[in-house]
Amino acid sequence: MSASRPLPPAVSAAMSRRDFLARAASGTVVAAMGGGMLWVLSDRLTREAKAMSLADGRPRLPPGQRVLEALRPMGGVPGSPSPADVKIKVYGEVEKPFELDWNGLLAEPQTELELDVHCVTGWSLLGAAWKGVRVSHLAEKAGLKKTARHVVFEGAHGYTANVLLAEALAPDVLVAHRHAGKPLARPHGSPVRAVVPGLYFWKSTKWLTGIKFVARDEPGYWETRGYHNHADPWKEERYA
Repeated sequence: MSASRPLPPAVSAAMSRRDFLARAASGTVVAAMGGGMLWVLSDRLTREAKAMSLADGRPRLPPGQRVLEALRPMGGVPGSPSPADVKIKVYGEVEKPFELDWNGLLAEPQTELELDVHCVTGWSLLGAAWKGVRVSHLAEKAGLKKTARHVVFEGAHGYTANVLLAEALAPDVLVAHRHAGKPLARPHGSPVRAVVPGLYFWKSTKWLTGIKFVARDEPGYWETRGYHNHADPWKEERYA
């Protein structure tokens, strides 16, 4: 919804006219998305991102994306929000499978990164702060077998997402428990989620329960429902 159009009721109820005008003047687009909740797309941030490049020469903002000012919850059936219920299995094509509870996760080496994430629905969040444990560290601890080729991130209620092994072991792929300096909010996968910034965000499984290393690809929840098996945002691999 652009600044030149009347505010819809859901937006009017969510923000003051002064705040709305200030955002419009700064180059933002206000949109009411899902359940009457308010999300703000920034034209200014989108323009700035389109002018930036990554170290490998790709544009920072993948094609078809616009920049949000804050992380948007994207649904799913929540798991338990209690850290006491955290149990993350690390298993499959490994020599030493193990399970992490909440205290065990916090005892592993912690990494803090600012990452860009990109949703298949067309929004991106740039420079988001995440804290957690590198998947590559957990893979090393488990002792990967040479037969491992893919990773399946498992979530609550049977949700899964498949990722190529090399991409899952990238240094920016995390088992994250904090976002923007705070514990994960429940809509974002609290207490623990995967973050795979190089792929569309559905690959970043929320309410994480397992990391399974497999020899053969196992397409996950969305991949078996028409979404692309790989999900590279820069190639717009949205759908199969």
